[in-house]
Amino acid sequence: MKKAQFLTPVVTAFDAEGNLDQQANKEIYDHLIRGGVDGLVVMGSTGEFFSMPEAQKKQLIDLVVSHVNHRTKVYIGTACMNVEDTIHLSNYAMDAGADGVMIVSPYYFTLSDDSIESYFDQVAEAVKGDIYLYNFPARTAHDLSPEVTLRLLRKHRHIKGYKDTVTEMAHTRKLIQTVQPEFPDFIIYSGFDENFAHNVLSGGNGCIGGLSNIYPEVFSAWAKAANAHDYQQVAAIQTIVDKMMELYDIGTPFIPIVKQAMMLKGIKMQGFCTKPFLQPDSKQTAAIQALLQEIDARIARSAAL
Repeated sequence: MKKAQFLTPVVTAFDAEGNLDQQANKEIYDHLIRGGVDGLVVMGSTGEFFSMPEAQKKQLIDLVVSHVNHRTKVYIGTACMNVEDTIHLSNYAMDAGADGVMIVSPYYFTLSDDSIESYFDQVAEAVKGDIYLYNFPARTAHDLSPEVTLRLLRKHRHIKGYKDTVTEMAHTRKLIQTVQPEFPDFIIYSGFDENFAHNVLSGGNGCIGGLSNIYPEVFSAWAKAANAHDYQQVAAIQTIVDKMMELYDIGTPFIPIVKQAMMLKGIKMQGFCTKPFLQPDSKQTAAIQALLQEIDARIARSAAL
């Protein structure tokens, strides 16, 4: 079994005017590092990259790289809606000192396999650092297939990994079975927290999941248990995470819910998001508080943590 990892797609803290809250972002990074996660993915979907202007993205890249200062891995989501902007932002992140970039294909139109392959070919040829592919069909309206992925790996050896944000593990399993016989070191993460153990048992590398913003210590313990082959502990933590997944059901989109939960857990930040996301109302906040209390009680009862 490969070394299991759990990385956090980090939320981005803003102030009421939509500017970066620099101190709050630092607090979040320190909270996650203390919690023991294996790395930070900044400006992924959870980080609201899709509604941030370029100057703000660069400001956040500089902030996270300098503040984390090699205490853990830092990967930057650099996807833009065209090839040239993606290359520019990716190389900016690499020059700033990021450990790699994570890139989702352009969204809105359904793209053919040939179009997707061409996009990543052009990006990979120009980006001077490690690239992680990001598949999120529910948001891009198309799938980065295992077959296209294999062709890309044969051409671009600095494509190092893949985040598969799909609910069905069958897709991730096929990706593992298609790619890893030829590229055994290729890294494959799931994008939904609850799929971590299934991913690892299928030969993948773990997960990049948003709930670790709230409970990083739970998810780092899960990775440690998997690496120790302590499957009783893995199963015990799975039951906690299964309950935790109910947070995603409280509101759509889930990002304001995660931020509110973080504040309720005592993290020094505000819950502002990019427009048009709304902060949770009183009913949603009460539901978050009640669920956190139940999760905390399960954690307290668990011998796994």
